[in-house]
Amino acid sequence: MMHRRMKKQESQPGTWKFAVLAAHQMKSPIAAVKTILRTLLGGWAGPLTDKQMDLLTKADARCGQAIESIQRTLAIARAVEGGPTVSEVADIAVVARKVLLGHADEARRHEIALTSEIEIRSAHVRGHEPGLFEALNALLDNAIKYTPARGQIHVTLTGDPAGRTIRISVADSGIGIPPKDRERVFEPFFRTATAKGSARSGTGLGLALVKAVVESSGGSVRAAQAELGGAEIIVDVPACAPGEAVDHGDAKMTKAMKVVIVGGVAAGPKVAAKVIRLMPDSEVTVVEKNQFLSYAGCGLPYYISGVVKTHQELMATPVGIVRDLVFFQKVKNVRVMNQTEAVQIDRAGKRLRIRDVVDGRESWLDYDKLVLATGASPIVPPIPQVKLGNIFSLHGVHDAEGIKAALAKGKAHDVVIVGGGLIGVEVTEALVQRGCRVTIVEMLPQILGILDWEVAKLVEHHMESQGVRVLTETKAESFEGDDKVKVVVTDKGRLPADMVILAVGVRPNVGLARAAGLELGTTGAIKVDERMCTSDPDVYAAGDCVESIDLVTGHPCYFPLGSTANKQGRVAAVNLCGGHDRFGGVVGSTVCKVFDYCVGRTGLTEAAARELGYEVVTVLSPAPDKAHYMPNAKTLMLKLVVDRKTRRLLGAQATGPGAADKRIDVAAMAITGGMTVDQLANVDLCYAPPYSEAMDNIITACNIARNKFDGYMAGLSPMEVHRMLEEKRDFIFLDVRGPAEYEQVRLPHTTLIPLSSLRGRLDELPRDKPIVAFSEISLRGYEAALILRAAGFREVAVLDGGVDMWPYEKLR
Repeated sequence: MMHRRMKKQESQPGTWKFAVLAAHQMKSPIAAVKTILRTLLGGWAGPLTDKQMDLLTKADARCGQAIESIQRTLAIARAVEGGPTVSEVADIAVVARKVLLGHADEARRHEIALTSEIEIRSAHVRGHEPGLFEALNALLDNAIKYTPARGQIHVTLTGDPAGRTIRISVADSGIGIPPKDRERVFEPFFRTATAKGSARSGTGLGLALVKAVVESSGGSVRAAQAELGGAEIIVDVPACAPGEAVDHGDAKMTKAMKVVIVGGVAAGPKVAAKVIRLMPDSEVTVVEKNQFLSYAGCGLPYYISGVVKTHQELMATPVGIVRDLVFFQKVKNVRVMNQTEAVQIDRAGKRLRIRDVVDGRESWLDYDKLVLATGASPIVPPIPQVKLGNIFSLHGVHDAEGIKAALAKGKAHDVVIVGGGLIGVEVTEALVQRGCRVTIVEMLPQILGILDWEVAKLVEHHMESQGVRVLTETKAESFEGDDKVKVVVTDKGRLPADMVILAVGVRPNVGLARAAGLELGTTGAIKVDERMCTSDPDVYAAGDCVESIDLVTGHPCYFPLGSTANKQGRVAAVNLCGGHDRFGGVVGSTVCKVFDYCVGRTGLTEAAARELGYEVVTVLSPAPDKAHYMPNAKTLMLKLVVDRKTRRLLGAQATGPGAADKRIDVAAMAITGGMTVDQLANVDLCYAPPYSEAMDNIITACNIARNKFDGYMAGLSPMEVHRMLEEKRDFIFLDVRGPAEYEQVRLPHTTLIPLSSLRGRLDELPRDKPIVAFSEISLRGYEAALILRAAGFREVAVLDGGVDMWPYEKLR
């Protein structure tokens, strides 16, 4: 007996060495195959048919599963050889739930009743989570394999009253294990006679794996007769506290830093990932109230439209790996508790009270550093009947799923969007693409309040050209319907509505911070310093719940964006780990897609600059975004806001089918650096005909501002000229385009003299009246003004932006 036991102990290390060797040999070729599949799926080797795409996608998924299995095998081998380290503490209750969930469908297919009784929410043991996962997975696989149809499997997880041991039991009504074999079943490659006779395939390695993993965690495993009539495998593992120190001989390892993060969408996961990179032994826990994690909220309109096929794509890494609980645990070594609400911060005790939103159970999490990434919530206006069916916000995957479901039924023909901000405008295209008739109701004089009126009006005209009805200065007063909305009642009339989307803005989620006594800023968001630290040195905050500093004015501002949240999350992580990083502030850079228009802005609008007391000069400059002779050149309409006293660029806005994002990014850099238009006009930007004119759009716009400052050009905005027309002032509105252009589209009350004829027809123009010259983009208008001034005309100005940027009625 002694000899047999020694042989059994010696056989296991050889088994795992073989497993490691085999895993290493398989990993490289499978990874290479996966890379090839990714290349094909990306279209780099040519277009694919739908059938080819489907088959390659399935093959890619299988390769991914194989690589995961290899990585688990290697992790198990490490566990067997060396045992767990201080940073390798796993929650076996979470592992058990994952394993049960993964086997639920298989049990149903085999008509097996799979039940469980997990009495403990969290049960920490020393061990590698991948190894424990594979061990429990093997137990469930065996139970299902050897249990006949209409049988039963029951899994329990309990703890002893003293909290010293965690017990897991897997009992079934299957073929059972004879008493004489209950020790031998844990030997590698051993199978009982009944198992061999069952015609079920097997290698005899499953329970050997279980024994190796359990013993590496300091536990034991045994087989018994189950009350259900089959086999029962009982695992006992010593319990431990999360992050508990482990004594390895003479070396006592210190307790890992506990970082608890509230919020798992943008800033929170960024903090978690960076903390683990900087301090791999940290114990990082993310608490997220909702089900989905780390998703790209800005991509939701494209999920609704169908451009993004599944919501998993919004949660995936660039190589397609979904950032779910398993990903965070295995790849990032981060524990994620989703569907868990943070309800109270005990700052004195440095702990966080949490509540399971499924069963309502509450518990406490200790922390050394706490990070609040609680985000923002959509504003729901206090409108009667606002809770009717088919009235949605768009602030998460669940909202998007609801909208998609309503659209899928084919009954959401008339859709009303209440609010003309970024969210409302971005989702419009998705709805139009799904065949909806869309009306935007905005109580302010314009949509997109982040823009100046005339630029927003250009966007509005473009939306109307796509069939969207835009009602500004219109207030939604109530909703009507039975169980679902049917009518939106406004102060201008009634609108039929099969669906309503509320898009009136968001407000920061600061309830948890306020209740804990953390300081809030003047914007109502959490006040943080440049290190992203709150008024409590052990509590940091990042993302849509915090206020920022406007780099132009130096004043606090609230500008919730996913890009800002990620940058702030990184800064918070660096500093809570003892580093030194700072987040200086924002200039409000924003871009969105409105059908085929790109709409962007950065810095101050003209309205905001004037309200702050700046004396401003503005520029409207439309032009092709590439060399005009390139077939893909498209119009880009730029507006600059410049401080007259310092000639410093204060803000920029752009719209049109051209590449606005590039120019707005350049402007953002210039504003952040405090550059003047003179400096920016001579910046060495890239040039090639497929990408820009020799004088890039933003350089041309800066030169227009310089011409105004230096007295070479007098410009009038469309609003100023329109006011002159309304007041019926006596002036000449001079169109210097060609006759064909004039016939196609013209502005009201204009006089046509083409630029090529102007020098010979100067006598037709009165010298005692002001003249405002213009052309399509007003370049020819500027040339005309120079000719007139050289000929002695005194009051000559140019219409900024020309016909392209005229936001009022055009005659066709």
